[in-house]
Amino acid sequence: MEEKQPVLNEHNKAEYPPMHTCEHVVNRTMVNLFGCGRAVSAHIERKKSKLDFALQACPTDEQMAELEAKVNEVLRQDLSVSMEYITQEEAMGRFDLKRLPEGASETLRVVHVGDYDECLCIGTHVENTSEIGTFKIASYDYKEGILRMRFKIV
Repeated sequence: MEEKQPVLNEHNKAEYPPMHTCEHVVNRTMVNLFGCGRAVSAHIERKKSKLDFALQACPTDEQMAELEAKVNEVLRQDLSVSMEYITQEEAMGRFDLKRLPEGASETLRVVHVGDYDECLCIGTHVENTSEIGTFKIASYDYKEGILRMRFKIV
């Protein structure tokens, strides 16, 4: 019997899967270390990416070094990346649905990075964190409650 593929929204971007999957790990690590929400804005590219986080104060250099070390520790765990399909109703209370596009499909895709992170996403990903490489923070600055972090993978 043929398995029916769920109908999802069209995706308008072609991500670089290692960088995009790394973004998931960075987001979860920021939430864990700083108690903030996931990035309020993201620009993910092959060579260098940036994420903006709403924070009450600028992290110290030591905290940013801890973030970099923790992300790399997670990446080295060889976590498998898997997908789950759920309805919007099932997603309520489990995920922040405010960023869903208008007219989002009833079926949503959840991307899991091992047991470390799960989030709604229609992007492209690696199959295992061992495919990503090493996360390196290139620079960061803090202005008006927003931490902007630029990073790459090497």
